[in-house]
Amino acid sequence: MLTGLYIFSYIDRTVLTLLVGPIRQDLQISDTEVSLLHGFAFALFYTFLGLPFGRLTDRHHRIGIVSIGILVWSVMTAISGFARSFWQLFLARVGVGVGEAALSPAAYSIITDYFAPDKRSRALSVYVLGSYLGMSLAYLIGGGLVAVLESAPFWDVPLAGPLEGWRIAFLAVGLPGLILAPLIWTVREPRRRGTLRLDGAAVKSVPVSELGGYLRLHWKTYSAHFLGFGLLCLLINGMALWTPTFLIRVHGWSVGEAGAVYGLMIGIFGGFGVVAGGWISDNLQKRGFRGACFIVAAVGSALAIVPTVLMPIVTDSRLMLGLMAPALFFGGIPFGLAVSALQQITPNQMRGQVSAMYQFFNNLLGIGCGPLLVALVTDYVFKDEKALGHSMAIVGGAAAVIATIVLLVGIRPYVESLKLADRWKREGD
Repeated sequence: MLTGLYIFSYIDRTVLTLLVGPIRQDLQISDTEVSLLHGFAFALFYTFLGLPFGRLTDRHHRIGIVSIGILVWSVMTAISGFARSFWQLFLARVGVGVGEAALSPAAYSIITDYFAPDKRSRALSVYVLGSYLGMSLAYLIGGGLVAVLESAPFWDVPLAGPLEGWRIAFLAVGLPGLILAPLIWTVREPRRRGTLRLDGAAVKSVPVSELGGYLRLHWKTYSAHFLGFGLLCLLINGMALWTPTFLIRVHGWSVGEAGAVYGLMIGIFGGFGVVAGGWISDNLQKRGFRGACFIVAAVGSALAIVPTVLMPIVTDSRLMLGLMAPALFFGGIPFGLAVSALQQITPNQMRGQVSAMYQFFNNLLGIGCGPLLVALVTDYVFKDEKALGHSMAIVGGAAAVIATIVLLVGIRPYVESLKLADRWKREGD
């Protein structure tokens, strides 16, 4: 259920990538402004509201929090279809971010309480798989939807009147969420495990000062985690927004072709990468490699460097697709492990808040900076929209290299944090 909701949230946030052309034309905006709509507009409140949502997750009913979030992001996605200016669409995207900020911190906490330690990386990787399947479906369904909607300049909508095709697309992916919100109540709220204890009794919540003290104690681990995985998120999001546009601009594909092919590629290869990362990490951990999450993530990041750089700059379409496959597979390996690593070293009463901090850096670097950096290099360095592929190679390659180094440095402090965590863990209580 949680993975299904994550898939749906990604469809809502990602469909914008296939609507770049008509939105630019109707609202008269630039590539940089499009990247702001995809990135900072969404990430702004998603990032900053994640922290209070995380604290609510650590103290209150997590299923209820998720249900409210679904309603908010679905309504705001639909409202995006009525925007008449850049700023109206910007504010609607902010609203989508507000709703989606409620989902992942609660989902991470719920899944961690459902599964034993030797199965968590796989379980959390299945949840994170939702992001890749969501992007895949957004491109597959969205590409077909856009192709249908482009067959007529305007569509008559009851009570709203004639609307352009891209506006209908937002309505079509947003409104079904109103049906999904009640379904989350079919999930049982699990009993909390791995809690901090005082005099033998579980502590219901911890003050912010104690959270800060815990983060300072493990600052090397959390710094390497937030920066390393945040840079990988920069890589993935920078590519995710601009690859369909790259296929259209540089390789001359139609919107439908770009959506279908990239949707299949990211769903198959990116999805398998996420699941493979969790499976490999769990098996290494069983064999005594305590730093498995960081080790496997660093290897995946390193193997993604070469195909990430070459894929956007080769001229042959078949070779480009051949490089896209390993770039997506190896680039996907770290993301389930990022979540698993946090849950393993963080007490239950802090998991929602720490997960929100992880989302903060992911969104700030990934969703906020990834698409924007690619657009800035295209608009202000090359000053040629046909050079989009070179911008993607520069930004993506640099992010992968730095992320690999940071994750390698973080292996030793992560293992030390795991050893300290053994003192307070009460698995199976």
